[in-house]
Amino acid sequence: MSATENSEETMARAKAEFLKQFGKDYGYPDAPKDIDEIRASEFKRLQGLVYLDHAGATLYSEAQIEAVAKDLTSSVYGNPHSQSDPSLATCDIISAARQQVLDYLNASPKNYRCMFTSGATAALKLIGECFPWSRESCYMYTMENHNSVLGIREYAFDRGAAAVAVDVKEGTCLQNGSHESSFEFLEHTVQRRAHFFQQNAQNGKTSGNTYNLFAFPSECNFSGQKFSLDLVNYVKEGGGKPLTESPRQRGCWMVLIDGAKGCATEPPDLARYPADFIVFSFYKIFGYPTGLGALVIRSEAAKVLTKTYFSGGTVSASIADVDFIRRRDNIEQVLEDGTISFLAIASIRHGFKIINTLTHSAISRHTASLATYTRTKMMDLKHENGAEVCKIYGGNTSQAPYQDMGPTIAFNLKRADGSWVGYREVEKLASLSGIQLRTGCFCNPGACAKYLYLSHSDLIANFEAGHVCWDDNDILHEKPTGAVRISFGYTSAFEDAEKFLGFLDNSFVEKLNASGDGYPLRMKTDPISGIGSLQLVRSVQLKSITVYPVKSCAGFAVYKWPLSNIGLKYDREWLLKGPTGEILTQKKVPEMCNIRSFIDLECGILNLESPRCKERLHVPIQENSSFDYVEEMDIYGQRYKVQCYNDEVNMWFSEAIARRCTLVRCSNSEYRSCNIMGGRGNMCRDTWGKLNFVNEAQLLLVSEESVGDLNSRLNSDFLKDNSGCVQRVLVDAMRFRPNLVISGAGPYAEDGWKSLHIGKARFTSLGGCSRCQMINLDQQSGQPHKAKEPLATLASYRRVQGKILFGILLRHEIKDAVDGEQKNFGERWLQVGQEVYPSIR
Repeated sequence: MSATENSEETMARAKAEFLKQFGKDYGYPDAPKDIDEIRASEFKRLQGLVYLDHAGATLYSEAQIEAVAKDLTSSVYGNPHSQSDPSLATCDIISAARQQVLDYLNASPKNYRCMFTSGATAALKLIGECFPWSRESCYMYTMENHNSVLGIREYAFDRGAAAVAVDVKEGTCLQNGSHESSFEFLEHTVQRRAHFFQQNAQNGKTSGNTYNLFAFPSECNFSGQKFSLDLVNYVKEGGGKPLTESPRQRGCWMVLIDGAKGCATEPPDLARYPADFIVFSFYKIFGYPTGLGALVIRSEAAKVLTKTYFSGGTVSASIADVDFIRRRDNIEQVLEDGTISFLAIASIRHGFKIINTLTHSAISRHTASLATYTRTKMMDLKHENGAEVCKIYGGNTSQAPYQDMGPTIAFNLKRADGSWVGYREVEKLASLSGIQLRTGCFCNPGACAKYLYLSHSDLIANFEAGHVCWDDNDILHEKPTGAVRISFGYTSAFEDAEKFLGFLDNSFVEKLNASGDGYPLRMKTDPISGIGSLQLVRSVQLKSITVYPVKSCAGFAVYKWPLSNIGLKYDREWLLKGPTGEILTQKKVPEMCNIRSFIDLECGILNLESPRCKERLHVPIQENSSFDYVEEMDIYGQRYKVQCYNDEVNMWFSEAIARRCTLVRCSNSEYRSCNIMGGRGNMCRDTWGKLNFVNEAQLLLVSEESVGDLNSRLNSDFLKDNSGCVQRVLVDAMRFRPNLVISGAGPYAEDGWKSLHIGKARFTSLGGCSRCQMINLDQQSGQPHKAKEPLATLASYRRVQGKILFGILLRHEIKDAVDGEQKNFGERWLQVGQEVYPSIR
């Protein structure tokens, strides 16, 4: 039985067991199409991809987009601020759309009004701008809230109001013979900026009624924890005030529900829980359109909102040179500035049609069954020594998951020794396995700090260490700075959950004798270290030398080449930068691999050619020639003095890669010397040598035998691309863009080298080279491999503390090995065929 057949049989057995427990809730058994039919007919583009970021954006169906296209190509919709027939047709569509939104929330049009915004964030901003804040007001919100909800407090502060963050604990109490919800509020008074308070407290109103606002999410977008909607009645009926004796917390309390996450699978019932405001975005529910959200307001609450700005469509009359305006009476027209996105609004009915056919109650049960199954299996994962693999955040996930938890799972992973696995490592490996998920804090700083036990001092220390949102600093001070999140949506299938669980088991569960071939699997310490003696390993020879003058462009092979204090002379001495100063590489611009280069040492010319350019480009390499000016620029956190070229040179490169760019050269007198001493996430490895535009070190060495072993693994079982076609994968050493290729050592023997001599030159090994998606790029075609190879295979057996290693990095030593002093040994050359003498650790 082949590996593929065995995998399919295993999947079938697992699904049968799953259906025994969840068959009544999973897959829409009462709908016209079950989940397997929906996936096969409406989401064909997902073949080979496991999409687990529905909290970020639910996917649109192909039938939905076809219906939208048919509607827009067969109908004429005009600007609704007119009286033409197309405009009136648009008005009818908009009115119907407002009613569809109210129906989705079970809200009566007598009690609620629907406004369209550019998204949930815009709706929240509108509430903050228009709410009647005063110096007696209080803005209270739960700690677990999106940044867009936290941002409302700036409007409160601007009017002198107070802000309080709270943790809410739910309980029950016996009243009138029945059990009712009760809540305990643990306050975290927001520490305000003193100067801000002094400048703005005077702005607040002091007369009239006092209005306060309480905000909470129906479902936390970090942990998936559901908040009891009984909070709405509890706060509005007085249970939530006064929480202290402070007069700031008296007056009329209004309630805001952030439904951006919860509305996708379980929209609040406004007939039972009459919140004053609820916001959401449509793409979270059915994928399309983006850039459109809704603000649903209780009619009584709408009366207290005050809007300062007026625009097209919001006024009945205005005079340009007199302070005269008359606003419209209709609250929708008052709050919706300008022409609303009427074509997007016309499209939402096609999304609602799908949701209403399946029913949101069935969607809730379907997604809950997948999340419950996955959570349980994740909690069961153990390393060989019995240590837990997954740390799951949010509530007691082993009890009542249907009632308390949404279809979102936030977690971090641990190694067998108890150390944390960085979330970026998980994300990168998931991508290689065709799994789309999300990492970080998900714009929810309160939940992130709460579940990761990050104190205020921890957060400040992380920021001072350079950590900001969306960066790679996933572990600082031995603590995670964020988490991994998977989330299920109405289109999710059992196979998505099972493939994800298989990914966790294969990639992160440490098992004894897992590799079976003597090579380390998911090594916990860097094996490329130690001290050894000079000796010859077999007969190791230098097989090829390649110089890459322009960073990320194609290099050229030579029989022999001079060395300098930066490695191979002229290697990566030039680079291309974009209009905003960003460094261009093949990761962003694959076309760079088609720019061929060659340096003529005798003539002192860098020759370049591109299939997109008719003429070759000839750039003199002598100092002080063909460049316009010198400037300083920041690259990899280091300051460089660079030479900038004229328009003729820059236009040639811009044509070669079909985007604007400029060529710069590292000034020979200003070679960078890295001052970053190691550390997680730092690119620079060489803290002593002089460096050109390299990431980590001067040179990269790759072994033919190591490449051969990789190829044997790639083809031990033929790979399938996303269309199911069998692919045979074969890579050569140049796929890894090495400077030096050797032959004669055993596979991965170079891992154990401390240093090596080639001819008269001596090199120090700085350890393994950390590989990225760039090695999946075919250097001839510039196209990435569909199966994300060879990086995916390397990740299965060449991973060290989150890095996927292949080849070793070298520093050319120009100092005397005895006294450590830099001496002039004359010009050294490397030549193909020279013997390589490694020092074994």
